[in-house]
Order: sequence, then structure tokens, then C-alpha cells
Amino acid sequence: MGKNLRTEAVDDLFEAILSLENKEECYRFFEDICTVNELLSLSQRFEVAGMLRMQKTYLDIAEKTGASTATISRVNRSLNYGNDGYDMVFERTGTLKKER
Repeated sequence: MGKNLRTEAVDDLFEAILSLENKEECYRFFEDICTVNELLSLSQRFEVAGMLRMQKTYLDIAEKTGASTATISRVNRSLNYGNDGYDMVFERTGTLKKER
């Protein structure tokens, strides 16, 4: 994560997220803090990342998720050159083992 993102405010946000205990609490918090479109965009990127890891084509991903090729490319760049955050979460949650 870039230095400019490591702020006290971001630390506080992450502490708040880490305090959530279940999905219902996540829904309550994220529905308050995000717009519907922001939350749908985040979930779409996560779905795209999973599909890319499962070797799906851009066309298949675009058809299933509605993501633009620009979004798919941006997520692919994060998977290949990012901080391995997606892969860490996929491993911990078993996300890639679920049928899509």
C-alpha cells in the first residue's frame, strides 16, 4: 500500500472493519459507509479477480459480471503486480473452491 494511504484515518477504518463479527454486521456497516454502487463495484472486482484466477477469459468474465474490459484489466494488473491481497483472501476463505 502506498505511503499516502497509510494514514490515521485509514487505520481507524481498518480497525472498524476488523471489529465486525459476522456478515450481518458487515452488511449493516458497509450499507452505511458505502453507496450501493460502491459496494457493488467492490464485489464485482472481487468476483472478477476470482474468475481471473480460475483462468476464465475476459469475454466470459464480462458476460457473467457485467464488468468492463478496463475493470477486468485493472483487476488483472493488481493480481499480477499488486500486494497479493486477493490471493491471501482467496486462500483464507476458500473462495476459489466455490463454483461460480
